[in-house]
Amino acid sequence: MKRYLPFAVVGSLLVSPVWAQSTPPAGAPSAAPKPLAVPAAPKGTGRLAGTILDATTKKPVEFATVALLPAIGTTPIDGTVCDDKGRFVLKGRAAGTYRVQISFVGYVTRTETATITEGATDMGTLQLTGATQKLGEVTVTGERDVIETKPDRIVYNAEKDITNAGGTAADVLRKVPLVSVDPDGNVELRGTSNVRVLINNKPSGIVASSVADAMKQIPADQIKSVEVITSPSAKYDAEGTGGIINIILKKNNLQGTNGSVGAAAGTRSSNGNASLNYRKGKIGLTSSASGFAYYSPNRNDLNRYLNNGDGTERLVLEQRGEGNSLGGGGFGRLGFDYDPAQYHSLTLGVQGSMFRNSGDNELFNRSMPTLISATEFTRDSERKFRTQSYDVSGSYTRTFEQKRREWSVLAQHTRNRNNQDYRLDQYAGEGTGAREAINYREQSLNLSRNLETTLQTDYTHPVSETATLEAGAKAIMRRVSSDYTVQTDPTGQSSLAYNVARSDKFRYDQDVLSAYGSYGFSLSKKLTSKVGARVEQTRIDGSFQQGTDKGVTQEYTNVLPNVSLSFQPGNPKKPGQSLRAAYSRRIQRPQIFYLNPFINATDSLNISYGNPQLQPELTDSYELNYTTFIKGSVLNISAYTRRTGNAIETFRFVEQVKVPGREPRLVQNQTFRNIGRNATYGMSVFGSVKPLPKWDVSGTLNVYYVSLKSPSLGLSNSGVMYSLNTNSSYKFEKGLSLQFSGGLNSRRVQLQGNQAAWTFYSMGLRKNLLKDKADLTLNADNFLSATRNLNSTINTDQFRQEANNYIYLRGVRLAFNYRFGKVSTQPQRRRKGIQNDDAKQGESGQGQQ
Repeated sequence: MKRYLPFAVVGSLLVSPVWAQSTPPAGAPSAAPKPLAVPAAPKGTGRLAGTILDATTKKPVEFATVALLPAIGTTPIDGTVCDDKGRFVLKGRAAGTYRVQISFVGYVTRTETATITEGATDMGTLQLTGATQKLGEVTVTGERDVIETKPDRIVYNAEKDITNAGGTAADVLRKVPLVSVDPDGNVELRGTSNVRVLINNKPSGIVASSVADAMKQIPADQIKSVEVITSPSAKYDAEGTGGIINIILKKNNLQGTNGSVGAAAGTRSSNGNASLNYRKGKIGLTSSASGFAYYSPNRNDLNRYLNNGDGTERLVLEQRGEGNSLGGGGFGRLGFDYDPAQYHSLTLGVQGSMFRNSGDNELFNRSMPTLISATEFTRDSERKFRTQSYDVSGSYTRTFEQKRREWSVLAQHTRNRNNQDYRLDQYAGEGTGAREAINYREQSLNLSRNLETTLQTDYTHPVSETATLEAGAKAIMRRVSSDYTVQTDPTGQSSLAYNVARSDKFRYDQDVLSAYGSYGFSLSKKLTSKVGARVEQTRIDGSFQQGTDKGVTQEYTNVLPNVSLSFQPGNPKKPGQSLRAAYSRRIQRPQIFYLNPFINATDSLNISYGNPQLQPELTDSYELNYTTFIKGSVLNISAYTRRTGNAIETFRFVEQVKVPGREPRLVQNQTFRNIGRNATYGMSVFGSVKPLPKWDVSGTLNVYYVSLKSPSLGLSNSGVMYSLNTNSSYKFEKGLSLQFSGGLNSRRVQLQGNQAAWTFYSMGLRKNLLKDKADLTLNADNFLSATRNLNSTINTDQFRQEANNYIYLRGVRLAFNYRFGKVSTQPQRRRKGIQNDDAKQGESGQGQQ
């Protein structure tokens, strides 16, 4: 199969004087450069061959140009281009002495003398050295599209989308095909929140407790691309229903010293970031750091109606709240890689983050437990959330002279620590005049930790030219704890006292041992297959400090198969379309977000907590995928089905709580249980087209039907849902470009209710400055309205509840970025990374840390 020409940095001195270097249209299969016409030359029986390699990486230089010149003179008499293994052959040449000129964009042209005999002559291995140029002098050709489709994934090239400048990872994910992000920052893939988010192919402590909070910490300017993998193979951890979202951060692999600095200021958030990279020969160093701050007001209201049992209902609770939150933090990375010998590679990396958030909220409650009397009170609360995490990882990769053969050993240690504290004052009535008469006080501290150590080894062996065997083993050791205390003052006029019933320390150990094997092979020139299986053994031991009767112990082993079949109906060497079918079985274990028993009672009438007794989910996934390239346009259509048993679902119920000296109150409890059976049947369509040479348009439509059932509770809900997002950009003259992105998400069906639809959109205008070494970008987000109402409705046998959550999303920001340094275009080796994608993660940091 021919591959796309590499994206290269081109200088005027590097363009081959003999052979045309052509770049295929965006989204179309590439073709090797075609030689220009050459004068006739004497024929013979001689044959000249050789192999062209990169001088640093020792990898083949695909499609390098080889020109055969006479011993004296510059007019070529023959020529060819290398194949995807760097090999070239010139046939039918007369015996004699010639000069061989080798060139390719991004490399220094090399000329060698060769003597051709009447038989075969092999020049052996010839190496090309990368060419060095200043950033201000380079021209980039063959730019990637914003959206790319590959055989097993869809790639969103975030660095090509100017509307991301100055934003966060949450802003980036909203534009990724098949992904939706609600105004709270919760992430879904094809309608399910059971998604594993990786950073540079690895798990990270940043997302250990909350994906939504993590996405606020990573600046968009440091994201290179986002990969969406809906049908992972056995090589990946057996993460379950939705698939994998892999965020690739920028890493400069070019020779020399280079970097960038940037800053953005806006009405909702501001940030600054910088990167510095150094690479010389076998050694490379990469580093980056960023800081950010954001401000967000909020407003909400809630009405709860209790079922009377005779088909009627009555209002039992009214709530109105408003407040604001202020947050900020930093994110940093440092990486080192070293290639001590031709087939050996070492890497070491560390990254860390810090996040701080605080908020004030005033919540007015009118509780009506009976038809005769009502209770009114207001709670002023102050909430603080602090988290810090780091990841340390290292790898050794051994490649071989035999192509595609590789062995790697990897290790990683991740630590996440967060504190969630709140304190509140409660007083009767509404308004500031009553605040002096505090009748209840409460304070809570919750410290949670998540330590994770991973050891992994992988081996790939080519059985033949068309068959490859992969095998590996992995061990993940997690140590999770939550230490929570609550202090209360029932009168509001005395000192706070330790509340034994609501305080405890929870410890949760989870060890996962796994092994996998997969075999990829060709059934014919057009039909290929890959089959595999993963075996995972899980051991769980959890306990509370106060007594052992509430502990949890589990041990189970799962065999998780998968198979895929790919068909290319056209010419396999120049594919224009492909068809792929895949099946996989996955498992998802609950993370600390779902397990933490800490009760968040900031709102005493709506409390939330985790469930340590949760068991894992098992999901069967089926997918049929079709991709075609039509004159530079891309069309991808997928049909899919997911069936999940023992599903973890949010469960809400009300119970009557006795309050000393007061009337009992109806309190809503929100927790999680293994009570559901989920089935999803859907279809997604992605398209990318260029109506004009400077105009790109792409979009995704995902429509699916979901059925949720809980036989144990007699609950069910179902409905059709959809999501749509689009991206369009136009490049004007003189370095000016305009981009628009937007999306629409339908209402979300839940087991006990639904959530309202929401929309988003943004526009960006960029101007390149200082000979393209800098750019200035102006972005506007959701500028037609200040807020979005994330309305939700809950329906149970006990009660019906309607809630409005008004989230401030209008924003304008101005971003500036400057790049500096000297680089060369030598490509670097592919680096290995750990991927822990087996655990079900939390959606937001609201009360479940």
